[in-house]
Amino acid sequence: MGYGLGVLLLALGLILAFAVNLTIGEVDIKTIGYILCLAGVLVIAITAIQTNTRRRATTTATTTDDQGRSATTQRHTESDPPAPPAI
Repeated sequence: MGYGLGVLLLALGLILAFAVNLTIGEVDIKTIGYILCLAGVLVIAITAIQTNTRRRATTTATTTDDQGRSATTQRHTESDPPAPPAI
């Protein structure tokens, strides 16, 4: 899932909703277009929410002294996503 899938669904839905005037049996293509538009917007929103969650990183450093002893340290950091600009 990602922005590409959301944009694809949105574009396909808009094409079906506004450019195609067709009814197959009892299925209205405009309704399917609106459903695809809604699904595309939903995928874009979910992707944006998942992308802007907390960021986690782990850094590992190994140091060796003159006697050949080594020490390994790990540092874990968490950061909040950047705040939206004030309007």
